[in-house]
Amino acid sequence: MTAHRIPLSELERGIPFEQRHIGPDTEARAKMLAQVGYGSLEELTAAAVPDVIKDAEALALPAARSEAEVLAELRSLADRNEVLDSMIGLGYYGTFTPPVILRNVMENPAWYTAYTPYQPEISQGRLEALLNFQTMVADLTGLPTSGASLLDEGTAAAEAMALSRRVGKVKNGVFLVDADALPQTIAVIETRAEPIGVEVVVADLSEGIPAEVAERGVTGVLIQYPGASGAVRDIKPVIEQAHELGAIVTVAADLLALTLLASPGELGADIAVGTTQRFGVPMGFGGPHAGYMAVREKFARNLPGRLVGVSLDVDGNQAYRLALQTREQHIRRQKATSNICTAQVLLAVMAGMYAVYHGPQGLRSIAQRTHRYATILATGLKAGGVEVVNEAYFDTLTVRVPGRAAEIVAAAREGGVNLRLVDADQLSIACDETTTRTQLGAVWTAFGVEGDVEALDASAADTLPAALLRTDEYLTHPVFHQHRSETAMLRYLRRLADRDYALDRGMIPLGSCTMKLNGTTEMEPVTWPEFGQLHPFAPAEQAQGYLTLIRELEEQLAEVTGYDKVSLQPNAGSQGELAGLLAVRGYHRANGDEQRTVCLIPSSAHGTNAASAVMAGMKVVVVNTAEDGEIDVEDLRAKIEQHRDELAVLMITYPSTHGVFEEHVADICAQVHDAGGQVYVDGANLNALVGLAKPGRFGGDVSHLNLHKTFCIPHGGGGPGVGPVGVRAHLAPYLPNHPLQPAAGPETGVGPISAAPWGSAGILPISWAYVRLMGGEGLKQATQVAVLSANYVAKRLEPHYPVLYTGPGGLVAHECIIDLRPLTKATGVSVDDIAKRLIDYGFHAPTMSFPVAGTLMIEPTESEDLAELDRFCEAMIAIRAEIEKVGSGEWPADDNPLRNAPHTAAVLGGAWEHAYSREEAVFPAGVSAADKYWPPVRRIDQAYGDRNLVCSCPPMDVYDE
Repeated sequence: MTAHRIPLSELERGIPFEQRHIGPDTEARAKMLAQVGYGSLEELTAAAVPDVIKDAEALALPAARSEAEVLAELRSLADRNEVLDSMIGLGYYGTFTPPVILRNVMENPAWYTAYTPYQPEISQGRLEALLNFQTMVADLTGLPTSGASLLDEGTAAAEAMALSRRVGKVKNGVFLVDADALPQTIAVIETRAEPIGVEVVVADLSEGIPAEVAERGVTGVLIQYPGASGAVRDIKPVIEQAHELGAIVTVAADLLALTLLASPGELGADIAVGTTQRFGVPMGFGGPHAGYMAVREKFARNLPGRLVGVSLDVDGNQAYRLALQTREQHIRRQKATSNICTAQVLLAVMAGMYAVYHGPQGLRSIAQRTHRYATILATGLKAGGVEVVNEAYFDTLTVRVPGRAAEIVAAAREGGVNLRLVDADQLSIACDETTTRTQLGAVWTAFGVEGDVEALDASAADTLPAALLRTDEYLTHPVFHQHRSETAMLRYLRRLADRDYALDRGMIPLGSCTMKLNGTTEMEPVTWPEFGQLHPFAPAEQAQGYLTLIRELEEQLAEVTGYDKVSLQPNAGSQGELAGLLAVRGYHRANGDEQRTVCLIPSSAHGTNAASAVMAGMKVVVVNTAEDGEIDVEDLRAKIEQHRDELAVLMITYPSTHGVFEEHVADICAQVHDAGGQVYVDGANLNALVGLAKPGRFGGDVSHLNLHKTFCIPHGGGGPGVGPVGVRAHLAPYLPNHPLQPAAGPETGVGPISAAPWGSAGILPISWAYVRLMGGEGLKQATQVAVLSANYVAKRLEPHYPVLYTGPGGLVAHECIIDLRPLTKATGVSVDDIAKRLIDYGFHAPTMSFPVAGTLMIEPTESEDLAELDRFCEAMIAIRAEIEKVGSGEWPADDNPLRNAPHTAAVLGGAWEHAYSREEAVFPAGVSAADKYWPPVRRIDQAYGDRNLVCSCPPMDVYDE
């Protein structure tokens, strides 16, 4: 008997990655297709996807490659990056990520595959970690209320400008920015200010606010502390002068410097902003990093973004949750003052844990060492006759060398060190946690001077002004003192991870959020030093691997979407929206159509759409939604006619937010174009289109993409994300650019959206790898299976729960909405009850009450296998039977497993006086005792937490009261 011969080429490839990424195998797909009523994936998607949008051409992408081959390609790209010792500064610094944090947070799927903690009962670990972050920021800035992170320092400063305008007394004054602020921060503020009519004035504030500016009225002031030049100066007189003018004062502060210097709060600031990058988060060519904002207590309810608060569960136990959620843009929509809908949770957790691990003494020691190196370096330069511009500095020196600056920067580069060229006569040098004696020697050599570190250390005096030294204590909470050993830290991180639910435990079927596999091969290169340790303003010739990867990913995303040009700069979906709308605005203005400011948005759209439109200087006009969930075409036609001369853009999500393919989308686009408007296709649901249809081909002019959805960047517990924007050729001249990197965008661009030229470049290898691993055919198949899985779940649940919206043939797209409102009306069981009961079954709930109140939106994605899909469906069916018991009166409406869910291990002890058994509570149908997930707390009292706002680590006596 002769064995079957398999060609070597096939054996070499091994199992294709698409089979690792896509959960259902061939046999499972056949079962699912039978349930849905179709014979093949092609037949299903032919029926589900309207002919008018289908793209018959195969994606022109390189063929799929194996995991080993893709890692080898990425290694080749990484090797083309030249990582020199960075002494550039400007808000980006070398840092050591403690290996216990690197391995157990950044590289741990228990942390990086979690979702935003909207279900707080199963997010207690990450919420505690964020509370640590908030406490760290609040303590160091001297301001009592900190948010759970913002996108980066530049956008945090822009958010501070908007907050100043909202809460300040001077509504129509200028926003005054310190000339010594980081240049990228100034540029982001200017980008954000112009569309909303805020005038930004940049001035030297070292001698106070210029009289000619004060006379015009000042809404807010932003001061950098220490300055971009490195200067440390007493900013209290400027703050007092600004307050006399009625202005709100923001201080952009370096948190490491604040371990030694008086805090912004002590100096009188109202707001503090900045980045936590240097607290253990790699530079990553610009991101992702956790920005921060802290405010005076009276501004807490006006903070943009997310805020973690302390509340109680129904048993009176301390529990954490997102506080004051009604402030968030997804609720306030066009009334929002910010479009921020995310945070940088994974990076905030890392930065907070860096402080937990080092504690106040460790952080202070790192700061003292950094300052000491700067002082020794400066003393050696002065001894060699070099002029150091500032007498007082923390870590950064600006030196004046008339006519020689470029020559010295080049010489330092030859010696393996990058310095910052300021102009022909000046350069700056920044020290950080990673600075060594060797680097000091290389810098002295570049200047042509000699220095002896030991001798200079003995003679050099610290330069921080005595009057500005910090005297108060910080990080006094026990959490910053209990985890010094690696053993203690390891166990603390494990304990917190065990309190959470992430994709490493099971399915997270969130509609509109696309929680799918984040492949380990895709993730691995992110922590390679060649990608992680590169400064965003390093010379372009040192970043050839990154720039090649960026160019290729831009081209791949353009091919997938049918657009002509893609910018990767926006570091969140909301920022991609803003960039796209600013491109539309720039296009109309270039054509002389400045009156085109109306943005049409369907009532079902995500709240960021409306908020972004307002930030782009547009007027939002809402279009009604028809009973079938699609856009009300008649209302749209009427609104187009009503606003024909003012129409700037229509924003639609496709497939619709209701989870269906709208057949008339091409007609809608044509009507808008006929009226002179543009069409923005929100890319939130692109996972239903890749390989089947291209927004840029069926009528879209611009779209943002969510790489943390469709292209496998993990959600990280609520960030990081990347929100690239794709445009057709006529909008390309108006994409974001950057003042410090000409290659990052067109000269005619709208300015930077993010602080770094390519936003969160450090995680772009994930999406590059995903596309490379899957190839065009694999991407298409992933889309088809995502559509199959959603229809399979819909068909299985339809006999038990009505599916609210369907398209042709009763099919949905990649997600489905089940309507719980009739059940709630009949039994009193709410959508919250079902969501919390799913925890007892070992599941994260689907999306609750969006886009329709009283519903659940389910998106299974392509990565969940049939066993997990069935486990979820069976849990939902079992819950339906439980609801029937409530409806029939077998279980009281106020005492049943749904109303009391979730149930913790603690309920197993003591007396039991419920109408159902302990077993029914904690081991419902299909739940294995051996594999049971135990939530750490019971249902949390949301209202109590908002009434009694506590958003930093509280002493225990707070709860005794």
